[in-house]
Amino acid sequence: MTPGRPVPPPLAHAVTPADDHDLEIARDPASRSARTGLLAAAYGAVSSDSGLVPLTLARRAPKEDDVEIAIEFCGLCHSDVHATRGEWGAQSYPLVPGHEIVGRVSRVGSAVDDFAPGDLVGVGCMVDSCRECESCLEGLEQYCENGMTGTYGAKDARNAGSVTQGGYSSSVVVDRRYVVRVPESLDPAAVAPLLCAGVTTFSPLRRFDVEDGDVVGVVGLGGLGHMAVKLAKAMGARVVVFTTSESKVPAALELGADEVVLSRDEDAMAAADRSIDVIIDTVAAPHNLNPFFRTLRRDGALFQLGLPSEAMPPVNPGALIRRRISYAGSLIGGIAETQEMLDFCAEHGVAADIEVVRADQLNEAYDRMVAGDVKYRFVLDTSTLQAPAEEADA
Repeated sequence: MTPGRPVPPPLAHAVTPADDHDLEIARDPASRSARTGLLAAAYGAVSSDSGLVPLTLARRAPKEDDVEIAIEFCGLCHSDVHATRGEWGAQSYPLVPGHEIVGRVSRVGSAVDDFAPGDLVGVGCMVDSCRECESCLEGLEQYCENGMTGTYGAKDARNAGSVTQGGYSSSVVVDRRYVVRVPESLDPAAVAPLLCAGVTTFSPLRRFDVEDGDVVGVVGLGGLGHMAVKLAKAMGARVVVFTTSESKVPAALELGADEVVLSRDEDAMAAADRSIDVIIDTVAAPHNLNPFFRTLRRDGALFQLGLPSEAMPPVNPGALIRRRISYAGSLIGGIAETQEMLDFCAEHGVAADIEVVRADQLNEAYDRMVAGDVKYRFVLDTSTLQAPAEEADA
């Protein structure tokens, strides 16, 4: 296990913003003008308490470096709930969520030579970054020092400051640098959550270069946790799931865990002392980390992926010092690493466990997500969206 694995190379260095007029119609040129965008059917929120309602979006015409995507599936992430309900601060409405997008390329701009109409592609949590800072140039766009542009709810500086709208819609237009290729061997619906939950767990596992013989602990068995189990097993690790719920033991074993430890059982936690190399903590509620530090071997690490809304109990520095343990965080993954993750999943047959929902089931799916009633991710089938209206709402 080698901490500090080099990151993949970036897709591109800084570029000059594209010219709106330099465009190539890549499919069915007779039906659409090169200067015309699309009206897209969508579902989104119009206020913090509106729930999700049918909307129509005006998508821009592709610029020279853009890829227009006909969306087939979009995963539902718990952060979508927080954002649309205004739980993470003020939002600009209307707001169409969705940052786990899978679909087929419909048009490309004149400078795009790495994607073509019909290609199966994906878009994750970001659609732009400054492309100039150290993080961007190292292929770590998610840590852009000038702020990445989120797939929804963010001001898009390269497109007149418009607010980005996400993947609960029939189409989207994204700069090619932030589009990834989806292997055809994978189920496109089950790929969608990989673009958030998948790469979020893949990145710290790769950061510590998990391999055969390593022991990986996973705290929590939700959308992130179930992906951590699958990916760690595919890397050859022995996987130990920590859960507070005895009812989750069979599910953890079914996913491939080698052992399940009930974290409220002091004897079971004591038996796990010094047995784990790296822990992926996916719990988004405040919880005491100190018992988990005691399960780590010397030079082990705990990666915090869940983001609690309230303060966590204090960490005991002695637990870290005595075994040279690292306590770290990790945020999604860069574009090149996301592509690496998708290729790895195709090679090893890894995908998310999903439940596909119709557009008219989105509000119910949100309520079920909050209640923890999903195994393990919802995915929207965009073919169930209504036809777009004649005028756009956003």
